[in-house]
Amino acid sequence: MKVSILTPTYNRAELLEKLYTSLVINRNSNVEFEWLVMDDGSTDKTQALLENYVSQGIIDVKYYQQENQGKMKAINNLMEHVSGDVCFICDSDDYLATGAIDIIAQHSKRLLDDETVYALAFLKKTLGGKVSGKKFPENFHRSDIFSLYFREEIGGEKIFVFDTKIRKQYKHIVEDGEYFVTEARMYHKIDLDYDVICINEAIEVGDYRQDGYSHNITKVFLDNPKGYYMYFKEILDMDLAGVTFKKKLYIYKHYILFSVLSKRKGAIRNVTGVINKIIITFLWIPGKIATKKRFGKSA
Repeated sequence: MKVSILTPTYNRAELLEKLYTSLVINRNSNVEFEWLVMDDGSTDKTQALLENYVSQGIIDVKYYQQENQGKMKAINNLMEHVSGDVCFICDSDDYLATGAIDIIAQHSKRLLDDETVYALAFLKKTLGGKVSGKKFPENFHRSDIFSLYFREEIGGEKIFVFDTKIRKQYKHIVEDGEYFVTEARMYHKIDLDYDVICINEAIEVGDYRQDGYSHNITKVFLDNPKGYYMYFKEILDMDLAGVTFKKKLYIYKHYILFSVLSKRKGAIRNVTGVINKIIITFLWIPGKIATKKRFGKSA
């Protein structure tokens, strides 16, 4: 079995050494793996650093470059080069836990032998050693990514190790003129046909950074409103049975937020479901006012 680790990166040369070191440590797993890095138009020392890693030959490093197109297109382009049986993303500001490759190898048979499963869901820990969000109800808990977050409310960042042959059938869809969309938009499409199996072991370590997507979420929202609008519209098109009203309210509010930011016409008319449409109609004016107050002229 072979594991592929994918890292999209942009001007993160000072962080890549820690990730590289964690991969070198994990080479003792005796499991074949490759590290594929897509440089999304970096202007720092990323190229020199990665070319040095390649030349060292300590681990299998494959370095690619593209003009700046954003994280999602970088991942799409990296997937074309993946040769492992399973694959997962490790962002440039994160690193692998010691023994991560062994943990993946130990459980991959459950993924590769079951045609109804597309990913294993693992935990992620902070630099302080705490689990990001909640743990899963039990080991080998079977679910899907939408249900984990919206029905079971198991929040926090989780790491998904995909069956490569299934993952290659899907791509992140980025709306015209935008650079980013939440990974969940693609995951929810795969959920329609496959499940995930959850394992309460951490395979990655990392915290949110000052220059990361999560920390700069307001700018991300303003720069990519069309993709987020489509994401929440697609959720409203789904079966929301089992989703708590609190979570539904989160969906309604964000649908209004991105309808306003993307200047979407007919946003209420486009809502699926009578109850959804009634609630969004009721929330529309206060939601629009709140959006304009938060984002000012941009809204």
